[in-house]
Amino acid sequence: MFAIVTAILPVFLLIFLGSWLQGRGFPGNGFWQPAERLTYRIFFPALIVTTLSGADLAGLSVLPMAGALVAAILVMAGGMMAVQKLWGVDGPAFTSMVQGAVRMNVYICLSIAGAIWGSAGLTVAAIAIAVIVPTVNLICVIALARWGSAAEPTVVGTIKQVISNPLIIAAVLGALSNFTGMPIVIGDVLDILGRAALPIGLLCVGAALDWPAVRRNARPVAQTTALKLVAMPALTAGMLWAFGVEGLTAAIALLFMASPTATSSYILARQLGGDATLMAGVITLQTAVSMVSLPVILTLAG
Repeated sequence: MFAIVTAILPVFLLIFLGSWLQGRGFPGNGFWQPAERLTYRIFFPALIVTTLSGADLAGLSVLPMAGALVAAILVMAGGMMAVQKLWGVDGPAFTSMVQGAVRMNVYICLSIAGAIWGSAGLTVAAIAIAVIVPTVNLICVIALARWGSAAEPTVVGTIKQVISNPLIIAAVLGALSNFTGMPIVIGDVLDILGRAALPIGLLCVGAALDWPAVRRNARPVAQTTALKLVAMPALTAGMLWAFGVEGLTAAIALLFMASPTATSSYILARQLGGDATLMAGVITLQTAVSMVSLPVILTLAG
């Protein structure tokens, strides 16, 4: 476990550095949201393209891993929706609980995958993103359409949101360039851009933490944290066993499903009628607790 802790610790130190900087108003209140958009739309897609374009994809059990990931997400979301009334929260709050239980922070996942497993880990992580992102986006938009307080998204709008996701586009382009090759100059530019993804992304995660939101919604925040950081990894482990997934692909799958929810969940909650305050609390507590839970889960996975 010591090796895993030492690999993960710098990731969380950068997150808490971002929180510390934001709390002191540096470099300015108008910096963090544009920085996160830049990271999400430019830096991380560049990292995914360069990772997949130069990866050796032979020997990876991609389809079984994809099946296990999708099955775990569907079972968790379906189970929550089946007993929606038992959670004791209103509709918008329930949508934030669903997001908190099934979404994951790709900034943290890619950082840890690279720190522990190097380029091989980044390759499998990029493939996992291509599977997970459209699945969770569809589920969360459906939940917000059913229980959120905003106008219902259209079918066309939902599909457009998924297929226009920059991470999905990057995964497709990276896979294509793996077979066709990439011009050297373009590859060099993307490589430089990709180097900025992890440090800037992690600082932005820290800047989004909101501890007062945890206190205002203590019970649903704690319930959602338990679902994401305990129940989801256990469910995923069972699915990986059922699909026969082992080794690095299994470890990366568990990393994603045991990671805290994405900071972009807050934006989606705010735009589509979820409970944005509850969502901020879920993001904050899950990020803090995962500093302890992730080393334990990854050690057990090894």
